Amino acid sequence: MGRGNGFLMVTALILTLIGGAVLGAVAGAGTSLYLIQRNNANHPITVVQAPAPTNKPQQTQAVLPTMPVLPTSKPDTNQTTSSSASVATMDVPSVVAKVGPAVVTVINHMASSDATGQGAGTGSGSGAIISPDGYIVTNHHVIAENVSLEVIFSDGTKRPGTLVGDDPLMDLALVKVDGTVPAYLPIGDSDALRQGETVIAIGSPLGEFKNSVTVGVVSALNRNLGEDAPEGLIQTDAAINRGNSGGPLLNMHGEIIGINTLVVRGDPNAGAAEGLGFAIPSNIMRRVSEQIIATGQVLYPFLGITYGMINADIAKQYQLSVQQGAYVTSVIDGGPVGKVGMKAGDIITSFEGIKLGQQASLRGVLLQYKPGDVVKLTVLRDNQPQEFTVTLGERPKSN
Repeated sequence: MGRGNGFLMVTALILTLIGGAVLGAVAGAGTSLYLIQRNNANHPITVVQAPAPTNKPQQTQAVLPTMPVLPTSKPDTNQTTSSSASVATMDVPSVVAKVGPAVVTVINHMASSDATGQGAGTGSGSGAIISPDGYIVTNHHVIAENVSLEVIFSDGTKRPGTLVGDDPLMDLALVKVDGTVPAYLPIGDSDALRQGETVIAIGSPLGEFKNSVTVGVVSALNRNLGEDAPEGLIQTDAAINRGNSGGPLLNMHGEIIGINTLVVRGDPNAGAAEGLGFAIPSNIMRRVSEQIIATGQVLYPFLGITYGMINADIAKQYQLSVQQGAYVTSVIDGGPVGKVGMKAGDIITSFEGIKLGQQASLRGVLLQYKPGDVVKLTVLRDNQPQEFTVTLGERPKSN
């Protein structure tokens, strides 16, 4: 091989190696860029804008949402309402801190039991401020037979209270205090409650342990206890003791979803039951409160019947073919349903298209109407459905 040819071969080899290195670098860079882009596609970088600084001092006083609480019959179209779905869920301590100033103790100074004036006593219960105007909701049995009422706030201050009106049927009453109130509670939607949902009860058990907090769950909905108890109750295992009556049952948004009203202890000789507390749903409380604020009283529509909401026991007792509805036990002659031919033994299965049962009691549905309204009832008679058109009357005051 000639020396010139050898030089050319060496030169060519060197150029080949240099070219390969350059191409390898380019290829490597291209591969790296591809891998980086693919990685960024799978794990995109999110740019989070930092919040603007503020010079506002931190608020330390517990202030509740200023959402409309008791809208008038002609709502302001400029107002916006807030539902539970749009309100942030809080933990228990946060809820308690917010609602505490709006929970009060209601003292009932009762009349003397004889002409000498001896025997006059006091009773106590709980209440919740539901309006910036100073309206307080509590139970009817908390203020029954009162001569005067006194409201004690969470900070220990006291003010006289005035009874605005009450509703023995649903065991509700509305008291008012003058002056500025420290806070008030928004009213939630009790129809949106779910079994197992966490709830908080606040009140003054025994009248001494003010603003005591207990926590539980919604054990059941739309409970009917019979006798003279309100219908459509919320059952909870949050501890409720004497003195808790009239206090709020709250959801984790800090909204009232019920007013605590009673407990069931069972037969102490057979072992007293625990964790059976009941509350009046907030949607019923709202409607009753609005009527009392507007008129000072609650006018109930009237069907002119006695009845029982059907459960397994009633279905068995009367050998009924259905497990839900309102079983009519008697009809008042000349009453609204008596005029259209309904009779004892009929089963009201729906009211204006609303099926009666575990999700809707007859009394709860009736509360949505007023005397004079014309409604359609679907009735089961001898296992055959019939429809009746009824003009609702006004419930007599004595009943």
